[in-house]
Amino acid sequence: MKLIIGLGNPGKKYERTRHNMGFMVIDRLADQANIDVNKEVFHGLLGRGIIFNEDVMLFKPTTFMNLSGTAVQEVVHYFKIAIEDIIVVFDDMALSPGIIRLRKNGSSGGHKGMQNIIDCLSTEEIKRIRVGIGEPIDDTVDFVLSKPLLEEMPLIEQALDDAVRAIKEAIKSDFDRAMNKFN
Repeated sequence: MKLIIGLGNPGKKYERTRHNMGFMVIDRLADQANIDVNKEVFHGLLGRGIIFNEDVMLFKPTTFMNLSGTAVQEVVHYFKIAIEDIIVVFDDMALSPGIIRLRKNGSSGGHKGMQNIIDCLSTEEIKRIRVGIGEPIDDTVDFVLSKPLLEEMPLIEQALDDAVRAIKEAIKSDFDRAMNKFN
């Protein structure tokens, strides 16, 4: 079973903000795969379905970004998901809007949600897809909790589509092939 996790913050206030790129990717993938991500369990929203003949769970932690690991750890332990079957999707200020990057492991790069997952699962060997949101001019918190600018939206939309295609490629073939295709 594959577990695809999208990071974000719950609630209307945070919908479509830069920090919710992970949620937006999960929503887009769920729509395309006809999976309802609406079961409230493990401090998040969970959906389960089949993508390319693979049993897949889509998960959006509702613990708020910086505590994402708590919810992820509960799902991973309950369903006994192997670390190699997890992909985490989140926003990244180090990448320009419209750019995605896939990595098989490594540090959090300063992303507190990803760092909390690394801490809770006790490993950096977690596959991830980073969705570029660009760097803030002033306050980082205000920047990530704001909506992208109108002129950034076509780039953001492309990045969200690319992230969904990368996840599908990783499920259909493998993560290395997705990395080669989308990095």
